[in-house]
Amino acid sequence: MDITMHTIAHIRTDLPEKFGVPRQSGLVPQLQGTIVFEPDYRNPDALRGLESFSHLWLIFRFHRAEREGWSPTVRPPRLGGNRRMGVFATRSPFRPNNLGLSCVKLEGVSRDEKLGPVIRVSGADLVDGTPILDIKPYLPYADCPRDATGGFTDPLETEPLEVECDEALLAGLEAPQRAGLMGVLACDPRPRYQEDPERVYGLAFAGKNVKFTVRDRVLTVLAVEE
Repeated sequence: MDITMHTIAHIRTDLPEKFGVPRQSGLVPQLQGTIVFEPDYRNPDALRGLESFSHLWLIFRFHRAEREGWSPTVRPPRLGGNRRMGVFATRSPFRPNNLGLSCVKLEGVSRDEKLGPVIRVSGADLVDGTPILDIKPYLPYADCPRDATGGFTDPLETEPLEVECDEALLAGLEAPQRAGLMGVLACDPRPRYQEDPERVYGLAFAGKNVKFTVRDRVLTVLAVEE
């Protein structure tokens, strides 16, 4: 059975490329995002009561991860990219219907003269321009079971990197963007299988190219260029 779905909104973030996007929502609470609705859905009545919630579920489409067909197994980057797991045991973007689910913090709802109602969120793990298919409130009494376990992800290392960066390099970024960038870098955007301390990485963020190296769990920012 074919199902037709409509994009109701797009999210704007400071991450235009997949490299650097947090691996899960909520890992970088400083990262800001703005949800802008499509013209057909710019009705403020649709958001009535939303501001009473602290967090939201975003159902979105992995528009950068479209492939012909699908595979029953994938290689999670957090497992080094060399172990296969069932696609339904992971949050890989390469899925039969390439749908994603993220929990974000609601920072506020405002009205723009041209764009109508917009939603400000934080902690998103989405590329700039990601299509949003639905928005639902997060319900603590139902969405956070106390006996939940994380399967093969439980033993994975989650300790953030130490980030060293000269403040002068961040002069071209607003304060919220600086905080978001530091959070993204601390989460170690590198593929888990890359450990070369001499390699210089480039991360696109808020119109800048951030160059850095990583050695012994210390990430050093070398340059922030246009």
